[in-house]
Amino acid sequence: MQFLERPRGGERAVLVHLEIPSAETREDFEEFHELVRSAGGYPVAVVKGTRRAPDPAYFAGSGKVEEIRAQVEQHQAEIVLFNHSLSPAQERNLEAQVKCRVLDRTGLILDIFAQRATTFEGKLQVELAQLGHLSTRLVRGWTHLERQKGGIGLRGPGETQLETDRRLIKNRMHQLNKRLEKVRKQRNERRRARTGSATVSLVGYTNAGKSTLFNRMTGAEVFAADQLFATLDPTLRRVELRDSGPVILADTVGFIRHLPHGLVAAFRSTLEESRVAGLLLHVIDARDHERRERIDQVNGVLREIDAGEVPQIEVYNKIDLLEDHAPRIDRDADGRISRVWVSAASGAGLDLLREAIAERLHELAKNGNGAASGSSRIRRRLRLPFSAAKLRAQLYSRDVVVGENLSEAGGWMLDVEIWEDEWAALSHADGCAIEEDLPLSAASNA
Repeated sequence: MQFLERPRGGERAVLVHLEIPSAETREDFEEFHELVRSAGGYPVAVVKGTRRAPDPAYFAGSGKVEEIRAQVEQHQAEIVLFNHSLSPAQERNLEAQVKCRVLDRTGLILDIFAQRATTFEGKLQVELAQLGHLSTRLVRGWTHLERQKGGIGLRGPGETQLETDRRLIKNRMHQLNKRLEKVRKQRNERRRARTGSATVSLVGYTNAGKSTLFNRMTGAEVFAADQLFATLDPTLRRVELRDSGPVILADTVGFIRHLPHGLVAAFRSTLEESRVAGLLLHVIDARDHERRERIDQVNGVLREIDAGEVPQIEVYNKIDLLEDHAPRIDRDADGRISRVWVSAASGAGLDLLREAIAERLHELAKNGNGAASGSSRIRRRLRLPFSAAKLRAQLYSRDVVVGENLSEAGGWMLDVEIWEDEWAALSHADGCAIEEDLPLSAASNA
């Protein structure tokens, strides 16, 4: 069970949105409303206002706080949700005034992530982010407790309950980090094992249609819905591209404005799929009037996870919802593909997208900075003894085996499709007894 759980949904919520000129604190109300809907909240009232700067004590002014309290009492609300990041002191002060729980934008996003996490790794990452957020807010629950009493049978370690809880949380976070480090190493081993195929990672603002596009291109059944953060755990599938061989397509979590730093840090191992990819497909909602700002937000997070220099193609999705927009490929001044216009819902333009991916990967490989590191893809036949079962399993995990037969001399005859530089390394692998080194096209079936 996770350390911090919220009710699944149905809570009556008062939403608070203040317009503040500062770009660092400005938020979008429609997006906030979608976040509340995604979390399962039930908005019963909205309080809006304008401030030149946040109030240090309550974020909102005293008059606005009184209005929030009145709405809570009128609608018997269970929670007040702020479309802003609140300090621990501001949350405590507000809760004392409105007499119900107060949650800021970061806490709301954490709650959604807690609901969406399904894999072991995802749950660990969410719990780590939750604990980091909670550790700064513990004081509100323990201000009434004094230092533990002494006396016979009552002597404690000399800690307040607050200090004890902080220590327990620190220990738990240390355990989670150790587990995540182990998962990260396992992920890196799997990643190295599939180096025979280039990795193409889908990135983009949340609800841009990444999972729908992923399902269309791979035939997978990743959960896709018209809500924010429908996908949390990364999914990888192999996709065959004409004249280019297979690639690994990765669907990742969507980004959002002011994505909490705790989430970025906790999900760094998951987001590594984008950092180490050979190519990024930056999926953009073509009908979004604020798409330029969304693009900047995504690129900002990519820079934060050291993926800002990874080559990318912009994929303008949802053209079926626009008038007079047919699938097409746009190129920059150098003739390089810069964007592709598609509809993941209808499938329009996906053939163009596959062609664009293949062309861009070929360019990157030719220039020496692609997944193939400048080498070309070849087909070879090799013979493995039964004692090399571990190496055979590794080849299958890399998705490089295209055919297999039993050898008359004992062992396996494997037909593999692989990069030249990988073949050179494989030729010297322990347990790999290569008796034939022939192009697959020149070899007969064993």
